Amino acid sequence: MTTKINNILSKLALLRSQAPYIPQTVRLVWQATGIWMVVWLLLLLVQGLLPVGIVYMTRQVVDSLVGVAKSGLAVSGVTSYEIVIPIFILGTLLVGEQILRSAGQWVRTIQSERIQDYMTGLIHDQALAADLSFYDSPAYYDRLHRAQMDAKSRPMALLEGIGSLGQNSLTLAGMALLLVSYSPWIPLLLLFGTIPALWVALRYAVRFNDWRLRNTVEERRCNYFDRLLTMREAAPELRLFALGGHYRDAYQRLRTRLRGEKIALESGQLVAELGAGTLALLTTALAMLWMISRTISGRASVGDIVLFYQAFGQGQRLMATLLRNTGEIYRNVLFLENLFDLLRIEPRVRDPLFPLPVPPINDGIRFENVDFRYPESSRMLLQRFNLTLKAGQIAALVGENGEGKTTLIRLLCRFYDPDNGRITADGSDLRDFRLEEWRRQITVLFQEPVRYHVTAAENIAHGDLAVAPGPEEIEVAARAAGANELIARLPEGYATVLGRWFGGVELSTGEWQRVASARAFLRKARLIILDEPTSMLDVWAEAKWFDRFRTLAAGCTVLIISHRLTTTMQADVIHVMQGGRIVESGSHADLLSQEGRYQEAWEGQKQTGESILKQDGSDG
Repeated sequence: MTTKINNILSKLALLRSQAPYIPQTVRLVWQATGIWMVVWLLLLLVQGLLPVGIVYMTRQVVDSLVGVAKSGLAVSGVTSYEIVIPIFILGTLLVGEQILRSAGQWVRTIQSERIQDYMTGLIHDQALAADLSFYDSPAYYDRLHRAQMDAKSRPMALLEGIGSLGQNSLTLAGMALLLVSYSPWIPLLLLFGTIPALWVALRYAVRFNDWRLRNTVEERRCNYFDRLLTMREAAPELRLFALGGHYRDAYQRLRTRLRGEKIALESGQLVAELGAGTLALLTTALAMLWMISRTISGRASVGDIVLFYQAFGQGQRLMATLLRNTGEIYRNVLFLENLFDLLRIEPRVRDPLFPLPVPPINDGIRFENVDFRYPESSRMLLQRFNLTLKAGQIAALVGENGEGKTTLIRLLCRFYDPDNGRITADGSDLRDFRLEEWRRQITVLFQEPVRYHVTAAENIAHGDLAVAPGPEEIEVAARAAGANELIARLPEGYATVLGRWFGGVELSTGEWQRVASARAFLRKARLIILDEPTSMLDVWAEAKWFDRFRTLAAGCTVLIISHRLTTTMQADVIHVMQGGRIVESGSHADLLSQEGRYQEAWEGQKQTGESILKQDGSDG
């Protein structure tokens, strides 16, 4: 008994904590739909009163017809006041009810579409504003997944639940007034017959929400397996390594478990609702027996029986609907918590209160005693890290995988801020600049650039949409990246859609990289960062690429990250990174003379290259 009381109290406490989400959701719906919400409320008001009028006029019509039958008069002899007018009013109310039902559906469709677009926009804005660190967190993906699932339907479902609750409450109040005229205990009997339905609705709303929270990761894993089995990028390996059956079976096993648990919940709810419905039928039978006895004793007319049956039956259905509405509202509020949790996320990397103007980078960029580790990670990637990128100089950064080279790019772009120390541009901390203004001074070729499935021209123009680059600027950037010739071979040149998603032309990995390079080169930035820019180029194309790039980057500060020392050897200065620190710096010749890690790596790549050339010669 104590456990049940504690469970009830915990559910009430949870409901109280979720209650603020109702006005928040209504506010969002108002912002999304505006005047349509007013129209919707007016329709609800009228629709709530119409059933009461229909039930009342039904009694009038029945009693008029009974009166005609008892008097033995022909219909033509009955005055319009006695029968024709009640029938006309009843017919008008019935037609009006149908018209308003259709109008209500039309208004809800408009609201639903507007809400879907508005909520999707909110999620998109939040996803763009969130720190990059949120994408490192599985918990963030869980929250995003639940919000995406709920944002398009739950706000409208909650609004409809509230609207239905109000409309049905209004109708129920009218029916109760009609019933109380027969006996004050009839509405109480109505209430008693529907209380079990409320218990079922609330109990299973909590159970479904708990089940969903427990299985969010599994649902995401199902989505991942489904996408893996159907995505083009995975198709070659799935076939070559015979992985298709493995992932198909994994998907089916997971779906079988989730489906079984959900069906078990639905079955339990169905049985509980069946029991609650049986009790409701027994109360209806008891009430009707009482009313029939009154009619037999002459204390009620046939019209009274019709009115009582309709009013009590509708009242009972309305009570069940009200309780179901309450359960649905409760369930939607529980699910909407995920949306509001997502919308409450505040980025930690943000603009300063009093921003400084971004300097022209005449001196350079410095990492000063920087410590950094990724959120939710115990590994310190950078420790007391120091590095100077001189203005107008091409610097290269080399080191083994996992040393933190790509992390430097993310810190320079202010996707993250250092845990300790600072990064400066001409002596000013990057955190003193507006994010947008600082990032406009940077262009980056990422190691895994995005493949935009739009035209070749649009792919390149994405490098600086703010300036609306013209065809000449796009072509200049393409020539600098060595992408002009491959684009010229496409069916429609720069107007060719790239990628297979929308029926375009697929490119090789190296060709996609050239297009991405052109996108990076389009932006007239003061700081150019390239992550493995020549990884997909042969040694001959590599030399030509660097000659073009040096001309393009004249006067800019450049950082190149690469494992190919044939690329980095052409930089003005090379920095060798190990253990989260710079351990060697100098020109290619200087570092070879030091006989350190760089010289060791150079000899290793040199021997590998010579063996490949010998192999090519023997094959020829």
